[in-house]
Amino acid sequence: MICAICEIRKEKRFCPAVHGRICPQCCGEQREVTLDCPSDCQYLLQAREHEKPRAADQVNPASLFLQVELSDQFMYEKEHLLMGLTFALAKAARADRSLHDQDLIAALSVLAASYERRVNSGLHYEPPLTSEPQRRIAGELETMVKEYREAEQQHTGSSSLRESDVLKALVFLLRLAHGRTSGRPKSRAFVEFLFAQFPEKDVAIVAPQEAGSRIILP
Repeated sequence: MICAICEIRKEKRFCPAVHGRICPQCCGEQREVTLDCPSDCQYLLQAREHEKPRAADQVNPASLFLQVELSDQFMYEKEHLLMGLTFALAKAARADRSLHDQDLIAALSVLAASYERRVNSGLHYEPPLTSEPQRRIAGELETMVKEYREAEQQHTGSSSLRESDVLKALVFLLRLAHGRTSGRPKSRAFVEFLFAQFPEKDVAIVAPQEAGSRIILP
């Protein structure tokens, strides 16, 4: 039998994305590019085990907000904020299983740019998110920031969270996302990393502040 994709080469393996048998070449070339590979596909898992991290020149430096410095002190002092926002991303991705890494990266990028403008000029504006899924992701992140401020207010009588702190936290997550994704259009490597930090059975019972020690740095 021939490959269900190229219809030229012999099929060698079953592809759950097309519900048919395909050749290894098409599997390698189309994996997470045109094929929306399920996370439990054995060939996807094997590929990730042997996949090298993306080279630095494959990521646009501007997308990493290199002008934003993340100090060890910030990472320590705002650990709960970082974990809370990580939790919010995982929650958004779990609510919409069609999301890919690029959706999360796009939402983080636009939101980070919005906070950078607030920090530098004091101007507030609605970020131009291009899709409803991205707006929902940004909404989950903004909700978590609001809840963090409310928790600070409740426990200390005031909130010390600055816009610059939120910017740094978003940039941290953005760099983490770029480091975890394969960069392919349909990659979900970062999404699945988030799920691993907050297993579904624990989501309803683990509060972000209780999970602070589980943060994994890029």
